Amino acid sequence: MFDIRKRSLAVLSVGLALVMVLAVAPGIAQAYSPWHKGYNQAELDLLARVVHGEAAGEPFEGKVAVAAVVLNRVDSPLFPDTIAGVIYEPWQFSCVGNWLFNSTPSADSYNAARAALNGWDPTNGALFYFNYHMVTNPWLWAKPHAITIGNHYFTY
Repeated sequence: MFDIRKRSLAVLSVGLALVMVLAVAPGIAQAYSPWHKGYNQAELDLLARVVHGEAAGEPFEGKVAVAAVVLNRVDSPLFPDTIAGVIYEPWQFSCVGNWLFNSTPSADSYNAARAALNGWDPTNGALFYFNYHMVTNPWLWAKPHAITIGNHYFTY
């Protein structure tokens, strides 16, 4: 015979454990997500604009990778420490100032920016990328290869 008190205690213990896990889980997710750095809507909009301008015709993973490069630069001591600082640094993103960058980003661009802000980095830390069909700069080609996605070659 199973004692009703033991059963109630077991149910209560499992429930308490579940409550504790759910209470801690948001903190765990926050620790691994760039959102804990306090990115705001204006920064999401700017990141989506650069994704739209640089990777409009690329697969979704390539869009996320472009956003991840921006965020990797924010975290790197080699670059400015804000999204705007990285994006508006002279001669870094060819789309800045053109019609595509200044148009309304697609939903896909916003989703890719959000995915990167939530921690997805298909490049594993790349700081640079370029269209490998067009770029002949030996300095870029000499950098260690991270991954190729669509028409972009990502490097460290």
